[in-house]
Amino acid sequence: MLTGLSIRDVVLIERLDLELGPGLTVLTGETGAGKSILLDALGLALGGRAERDLVRRGAERAVVAASFSLPADHPARRLLAEQGLAPSEEGAGEILLRRSLAADGKSRAFLDDAPVPSQILRRLGASLVAIHGQHDTHGLLDPAVQRAVLDAFAGAEGAMAATRAAWRAWRDAERRRRELAEAAARAEREAEELRRRAEELEALAPEPGEETRLAEVRARLQGRERLLGALEEGLSGTEAARERLAQASRRLERVRALAESELAPALAALERAQVELDEAEAGLAALRRELATSDDSLEAIESRLFALRAAARKYRVPVEGLPELLEVTRAELARLEDAGSGLAAAERAAAEAEAAFRAAATRLSGLRAAAAERLAAAVSNELAPLRLERARLEVALDPLPEADWGPEGAERVSFRVATNPGQTPGPLAKVASGGELSRLMLALEVVLARLDPTPTLIFDEIDTGIGGATADAVGERLARLGRDRQVLVVTHAPQVAARADRHLLVRKRIDGATARVEVELLDPSGRRQEIARMLAGAEITEAARAAAQSLLELAGRG
Repeated sequence: MLTGLSIRDVVLIERLDLELGPGLTVLTGETGAGKSILLDALGLALGGRAERDLVRRGAERAVVAASFSLPADHPARRLLAEQGLAPSEEGAGEILLRRSLAADGKSRAFLDDAPVPSQILRRLGASLVAIHGQHDTHGLLDPAVQRAVLDAFAGAEGAMAATRAAWRAWRDAERRRRELAEAAARAEREAEELRRRAEELEALAPEPGEETRLAEVRARLQGRERLLGALEEGLSGTEAARERLAQASRRLERVRALAESELAPALAALERAQVELDEAEAGLAALRRELATSDDSLEAIESRLFALRAAARKYRVPVEGLPELLEVTRAELARLEDAGSGLAAAERAAAEAEAAFRAAATRLSGLRAAAAERLAAAVSNELAPLRLERARLEVALDPLPEADWGPEGAERVSFRVATNPGQTPGPLAKVASGGELSRLMLALEVVLARLDPTPTLIFDEIDTGIGGATADAVGERLARLGRDRQVLVVTHAPQVAARADRHLLVRKRIDGATARVEVELLDPSGRRQEIARMLAGAEITEAARAAAQSLLELAGRG
C-alpha cells in the first residue's frame, strides 16, 4: 500500500509530507482547495505525464516521492526481478518511487534513488495504484484489464497459462513448419537442377583418366597412315637386313678356321644382331596388325573428347573432375530428397500443437462463459443501492476470427453497459456518464476486491451529483473495500467522509500574493467540524454539528 507521499514545489504545494495507512482515507475540502493537485503529484511519481506547469512558480524543479509497502507475493516484485531491480535492504518490503521535473520540462525517474526509465515507474504504478475518476479512461476500461478481471473471477489463471503455453508451442511449431517448407521448396528447386546434372553426367559416363587415354589414341589415329607406311618400310628393311646378316655369317664361317680367335667375337655379334632384328620385326609386325585391325575412328574419339570437355566447361571443373562431380551430385540429391521427411514430421507437430491450443482455448472459453453471467449478476446486485437500478452490465465474449487468435484465447472479452431500459449495451466509456461510470467502477471493485492484486484504490469525486441514501451506499461500499485494501477517496459527500478510517482536510491558504496548499490529518473533533461544514456550507450551525455527529456514530456502528 501507499505508506507515504512527499511533495516539493508542485503547483501550490511548497512542501508536504503525508503518512498514509490502511483502510479508507478521505480527502475533503472546499472546491479549488487543491485536492486534485495531490492526485496530479501522485500521478507524476507513478510515471504519469510530466507537464512543466506542475512546477511551482519560481521553483527550479518539482519533486514527488511515493513509498509503498509490498507483500512478498505482489506482482510488482516480479516486475522488479525482470528488470534486475530489488528493494533496498534498508527498506525491506518497501520501494520508493521518485520523480523530479525541472522547470524546462525535463524529468528524471528513480527507484530507491537509482535512476530508471519513466516507463518502469509507469508499469510499477499500474500494479500498485488504480485511480478511478469521472474522466478515468484506463484501468477497468482497458479491454485487456477486463479480460484479466474475468479470468481472475473465473479462477481461470491455470487455463490462461495453459492457453498461453499452447499458443507459444503452436507458434513455434508453425514457424518450424514454415521454415522447413521453405527449405523443402528451395531443396526441390535445387534437386531439379541436380537431377538434370546427374542425368547428363550419367549419360556421359566419364571415366577416370579417360581424357589422357583418348588424347593418346587421337594422336595415334591422326598419324596412322604415315605410321603404317613407315612400318611397311621398316619391315621390308628388316627382311633385307636379315638376308645380308645371314650372307655375312656364312662367308665368315668358311674362313673361321684361318683366324678363330679374331672372328669368333664378330660371329657372335652377328648372331645377336639377328636375334635383335627378329624381335624388332615382330614388334613392328604386331603394331602394324593392331593399326590395321583397330575399330577406333578419329571422328568418334574427337567427338567423345569434345563432349567431355564441353561438360567440364559447363560445370567449371577439369575433365578429370567429372566422375567425382557425378558422385557428389548423387550424394547431394539424396540429401535434398531426405529433407521431405523432416517437413512431414514438422507438419504433424504443427497440427498436434494447433489441436492442443484449440483444446486449451476451448476450455478457457468455457470457464469464461460460465463466469461471465455470474460476474454480471454480482455487479448488478451492487448497482441498485448506487442509484443505478436501471443499469445492466453485460460481460460479452465475442469470438475472434482464427487469424486474430492469440495467447489470450479465441475471443474478445468486453464489459458493456446499458443505463436505461431497452438500451443496447455498449462500451463502458461511451455509454455511461462520468458519475455513472465512477459508480460502475466502484461496483466492479467491490465485487472484485478479493481478486484484484492492486493494493491501493483511489476514487476521485465519484459521488458527484448524488446524496442521501445513495451517497451512504457509496460510502458503505468504499468502507467495505477498505477492509481488504487501502482506499483513498476525494469526496464532497459527508456520508462518505463519515465512513473514513482517517480524514485528511485539504485547504488553500493565501498570504498576500502567495497561495499554498496544506493538508491536515483531522482528529475526531476536527472530523465532526469538517463533516458539519460539508452538510451546512459556510455557516456551521449546532444542528449541522449534531447531524455530523450522528453520521459518525451511524458509520461507526456500520
